[in-house]
Amino acid sequence: MAPSIYIDEDVGRDDSTATGTESTPYKTLAHAFSQHAPTTEGIEYLTRKSQTDAPGEDVDPAAKLEWKPATKSALKKATNLWEQRKKKALKEQELAIREKAEAEKRQKVLEEAKKVVIKEDTSLPKPVRIRLDVTDPAIVKLGSPESDQPGTRVRVLGRVHRARSQKDMVFITLADGYGYLQCVLTGDLVKTYDIMTLTLETSIAIHGEMRAVPAGAHAPNNRELHADFFTIIARAAGDKEAITTRVAPDADPQTLYDNRHLVLRGETSSSVMKVRAATLRAFRQAYQENRLLEVTPPAMVQTQVEGGSTLFAFDYYGENAYLTQSSQLYLETCLPSLGDVFCVCPSFRAEKSLTRRHLSEYTHVEAELDFIDFSDLLDHIEEIMSRVIELTLADTEIAGYIKQLNPEFKVPSRPFMRMKYSEAIDWLREHDIPNEEGKPHQFGDDIAEAAERKMTDIINRPIFLTHFPTEIKAFYMKKDPEDARVTESVDCLMPGVGEIVGGSMRMDNWEELMNAYKREGIDPAPYYWYTDQRKYGSSPHGGYGLGMERFLAWLCGRYTVRDCSLYPRFTGRCTP
Repeated sequence: MAPSIYIDEDVGRDDSTATGTESTPYKTLAHAFSQHAPTTEGIEYLTRKSQTDAPGEDVDPAAKLEWKPATKSALKKATNLWEQRKKKALKEQELAIREKAEAEKRQKVLEEAKKVVIKEDTSLPKPVRIRLDVTDPAIVKLGSPESDQPGTRVRVLGRVHRARSQKDMVFITLADGYGYLQCVLTGDLVKTYDIMTLTLETSIAIHGEMRAVPAGAHAPNNRELHADFFTIIARAAGDKEAITTRVAPDADPQTLYDNRHLVLRGETSSSVMKVRAATLRAFRQAYQENRLLEVTPPAMVQTQVEGGSTLFAFDYYGENAYLTQSSQLYLETCLPSLGDVFCVCPSFRAEKSLTRRHLSEYTHVEAELDFIDFSDLLDHIEEIMSRVIELTLADTEIAGYIKQLNPEFKVPSRPFMRMKYSEAIDWLREHDIPNEEGKPHQFGDDIAEAAERKMTDIINRPIFLTHFPTEIKAFYMKKDPEDARVTESVDCLMPGVGEIVGGSMRMDNWEELMNAYKREGIDPAPYYWYTDQRKYGSSPHGGYGLGMERFLAWLCGRYTVRDCSLYPRFTGRCTP
């Protein structure tokens, strides 16, 4: 009698507990074939559905328990599936065998590589230690790639930024924070265990001759180091801990923020940080040229500037204190004795906002100017921003970074567009851009970030948006003498980012300031030192604050200000 194999689609099992008997049937034909070759002569495959009916069928309960021979189509389908699985298993087996053989071969090669010992040739000139960006011919002479003309023998130290093998050569691009240098290794150097197992970010010292790159080839600064000796300083992790695994380009943003210390090693992030440093230098130079003195106000305060809802509070020796929202009030106190002043300090805003342009801690560039009017203030802001851009782009290295980061960047033309708040409301209504409630904008609305940015992007040029209503601006802002409904205030808006600068003329009348405290429900007592400025030789004065990260996001074409901060702090993020 022919052997029978049983398959029950409902109660059968495709695991080690099933044997294909009537009491322990398989679940699928394909699995039955894997256990009993379908070509085995005389095997009969019996199937049934013991528990369920097909949709819409009314099957006799007794019939459901009958075993029936598998149909030809079912047998053909199962045979094809079994053949596919068999081929796949065979390929996997062959691959495993090859990988094992390659691993064994690789291990033998590495064992041989351990025997290769390199020594520095003491007959060669003593190497000159250089940073990777040094190109001064007085320090480094390049040898000719087409002749025997020698170049300067140098010693460089850095980390492996890139590495690739080509025949009997290894090309390593080193990075040291100052620049990049391509190093060419040949001969016994590439046969060493250290080079065969080299990982990215390994720190290394390399000695060799500096040469110009051959015609048609490319390398940083069009030069390369032909190595004659190297030493590993510290190996970097590889395999699952390799830097390319920890900070893969397609990694989740939160993973990248968790590993910000590694992200900073990338060319994009490091370029933004270098532009940041150059821009800060430019601000300081621009202020010095305009005779503003730098001061450093406190970060721990007991007064508010921009509203109590965004204060970070903490216990200060049993008293209530806050992290500063702005240094403006302190800058105002410096005017009588120091003249026009500025500061570059952190400011803190406890806004539970996760927009791409908000940070809980940001670098605040603030300035305060004495004996000016509102027009003077606008002219000054435009002059400083334009001069900073000019100074930054004057540095060819920094200009190169900006070109790579933001190829579409164009120096804004002057004068900047000037638009009153009331004109902006009309513009938004004319262009059917609604307020946050989905209704047409009305005078008195606090123009939302999205509407403001959309307007700026459409106009596509810097805008000085001025004369905001008193009710939506800070208590200290001076009212417009010609229209008491509005303040002499300004926001500078830039395409792609929105507001970068906020400023105003300050109330210089003691009585008016006292009324402002009352209107806002602020106790004036803690502000005595600020109010006193109006009692002892008051003057028309004004100032502004610029968000450094927003300025950089505009300059470098970054989607979010978080990319412009060394270690960004925002809602829910205070690590690493």
